[in-house]
Amino acid sequence: MSPFVGLDVGTGGARAVAVDEAGRAVAEASSPYPLLSPRPGWTEQDPGEWWRAAREVLGQIAERAGGEIRGIGLTGQMHGSVFLDGADHVIRPALLWNDQRTQKQCEEITARLGRERLLEIAGNPALTGFQAPKILWLREEEPQNYRRVASVLLPKDYIRLMLTGERATDASDAAGTLLLDVARRDWSEEILSALEIPRGWLPRVYEGPEATGLLREEVASELGLPAGIPVAAGGGDNAAAAVGVGVVREGILSSSVGTSGVLFTHTDTFSPDPSGRVHAFCHAVPGAYHLMGVTLSAGGSLAWWRSTLEKDYEVLVEEASRVPPGAEGLLFLPYLTGERTPHLDPRARGGFIGLTARHTAAHMSRAVMEGVVFSLRESLEILRSLGASVEEVRATGGGARSPLWRRLQADIYGVPIRRTTADEGPAYGAALLGGVACGAYRNVVEAVEACVKLRDEVTEPDGRRSEVYGELYEVYRSLYGANREAMHRLSELAGTQNT
Repeated sequence: MSPFVGLDVGTGGARAVAVDEAGRAVAEASSPYPLLSPRPGWTEQDPGEWWRAAREVLGQIAERAGGEIRGIGLTGQMHGSVFLDGADHVIRPALLWNDQRTQKQCEEITARLGRERLLEIAGNPALTGFQAPKILWLREEEPQNYRRVASVLLPKDYIRLMLTGERATDASDAAGTLLLDVARRDWSEEILSALEIPRGWLPRVYEGPEATGLLREEVASELGLPAGIPVAAGGGDNAAAAVGVGVVREGILSSSVGTSGVLFTHTDTFSPDPSGRVHAFCHAVPGAYHLMGVTLSAGGSLAWWRSTLEKDYEVLVEEASRVPPGAEGLLFLPYLTGERTPHLDPRARGGFIGLTARHTAAHMSRAVMEGVVFSLRESLEILRSLGASVEEVRATGGGARSPLWRRLQADIYGVPIRRTTADEGPAYGAALLGGVACGAYRNVVEAVEACVKLRDEVTEPDGRRSEVYGELYEVYRSLYGANREAMHRLSELAGTQNT
């Protein structure tokens, strides 16, 4: 039978994976695009680059699969804002998930609705990465552009518009806008009214495996695909990745180390954290929800460090693997772009703590990796405190392919880490959603049961190392509070110096 394709509009590039009915990845393609940072703390991308890369990878997949594709599922970076005019032209570069310019607008949103009411409706506090404060920022800072707005889309949904001509989104991605009534899985009239945002700007909300439109004839012809292929609503990158590793019931948790780091657990009911430290979103599984803790700079921290040292990734990790656990008393705070869980602080700043003359670049490399997993452990502790069952942790993201990343997660979390046979990330889960949309499976659970297989290898925690990390984790937890005021002052000074 013909395969189905998952397309991931990621932060670093677009990626497509073709999957057959047995769950085998039969073709894949990737295409990078640049990240723009016009000011410190600002991150943007050109949606035109997403569309170029999407066409490129889909065209390559079509060629490798002989043009026989049955369905397409979409996923991508969450929270980004694509502002379109009445002719569907992009008005300005898209503001991304890790953009930090909207703190003032977050405070306005909280003042208008109240923190508790926001948590009740949207499942989350107002955070700088979300879409709602970006819309307010455009209104206040770029009024000429704001007057041109006719619609606002999330990144993957802009690509959907280009593929099908339809404006649509899915519940999991829409939940990250701060505009969704998460329990009802539709736009919140109360929030839209309070923020004076027209509902007509927003697309229709579907469930992840629902078909939202068909591939347009002219696009199909360009890509070498048959016209009329159904395009599934899909999911935000984390929800799609969770589907791809089988996190579709309670008790299974996924741990992702990509550009950001994410701990994700399925919940059958909407149960937001009263403190807002972890996200409560809709799942890509119809009617289901999830809790999610986020470290903004996970693999991104190691990428920064690799760029700074100008070393190959493999060399960096191999050197770090020879350093003892705890890097001989050196800790790293991975707050390079602020932090989400648990601090919700866009002005948090990173740093090495405990440096001595004995420490080498290899010690610092290991400290960077350990600091990322310490940050993720904070999310794990919160999820447990909220009653989440952790029967099994499945590694996903680029870190799933690294023995050292898996070892650090097992030892710092204190639980076994497992992998699936397919390490294809969000695109794989999106492909399964596309498989449901085209009728290959009756529902998401059936797709997962047919396709998601576990490897025999299990990374078990080492008791001695876990004990060492337990002591270091307590020190790590104390560092944010001890340095918060200094971080904020440095943030203010950097802003002054760049004006």
